[in-house]
Amino acid sequence: MEDTLQERIQGIIDSNDVVLFMKGTKHFPQCGFSATVVEVLRRSGSDFQDVNVLEDPDIRQGIKEFANWPTIPQLYVRGKFVGGCDIIREMYEKGELDAVLSAKES
Repeated sequence: MEDTLQERIQGIIDSNDVVLFMKGTKHFPQCGFSATVVEVLRRSGSDFQDVNVLEDPDIRQGIKEFANWPTIPQLYVRGKFVGGCDIIREMYEKGELDAVLSAKES
């Protein structure tokens, strides 16, 4: 991955407490997995920044390399990669997601 792309992705992550790289937007998700994570975040009461990877092919491929995670959506909380759809849904169902979203920066 090019340094400029890595810096761009890191800048997005650093500028937002909660950021979701997804297909579509939080107001119009364009895949079921992205829609699921958006709904989970809404139910958790989390405000988050969405990044539509469909609008930028470089980000779409680059985010996969950035986290070494092959799928989208990808959730980052305070600079840390949390996971994709299945992990986020499981954390929500177990009551673990709220703790991650509400934890103060250490």
